[in-house]
Amino acid sequence: MIKYVLFDLDGTLTKSGPGIMNAAKKALEHFGIEENDPDKLRKFVGPPLTESFGERYNMNTEEMMTAIAVFRKYYSSTGIYENSVFEGITDMLQSLKDKGLLLAIASSKPRPQIGIVVDHFHIRDYFDVIMGCELDGTRSQKKEVVEEVLKQFGELSGDSSVLEHSIMVGDRKYDVNGSRECDLECIGVTYGYGTRKELEEAGAAYVVDSVKELGEKLLELSRE
Repeated sequence: MIKYVLFDLDGTLTKSGPGIMNAAKKALEHFGIEENDPDKLRKFVGPPLTESFGERYNMNTEEMMTAIAVFRKYYSSTGIYENSVFEGITDMLQSLKDKGLLLAIASSKPRPQIGIVVDHFHIRDYFDVIMGCELDGTRSQKKEVVEEVLKQFGELSGDSSVLEHSIMVGDRKYDVNGSRECDLECIGVTYGYGTRKELEEAGAAYVVDSVKELGEKLLELSRE
């Protein structure tokens, strides 16, 4: 029986692609890289920025940190508002709260930015725990974020069996991989920025195609 649900933010709760893609484009332009391929820019949605800039554009540590700073400057002032909540999310979250489930955001996004998003879209009150990375890079990996959320769920509930009653929800392989590294199952959603193939190959326990289907699956798991 599921009692605790961890949600990724970008591509799972909110349609954040436009703002992230524009911020990535701005950061790459700082280095004279003109990236106009939307498929390549879309790949910035989900993984840690260190991976996106460092591995995909072969940046050294200094360049990578500069790129991240440029990205965050644009995103914090403009890109963060180039965003919207997926249709049906608030109704789904309310139905889960009515069921008595504890909910969390477990994102690779910096915590201050998560705070801006949840306040802007008036969804903060649905979540018992909100966790992301820190601006200094602490908890930059999804596994670390998931571990911290599970720890806080345990402290809130006094439940020593939080892990066996929890599930992750995300739209990219990073969510699946991070949860699996914590021995946690993950529901993959295809309405975000990942594909069914990506999610299935990563080992998602379930894959759903809509917010409605996600809500139904979570309520089903909460009754088992």
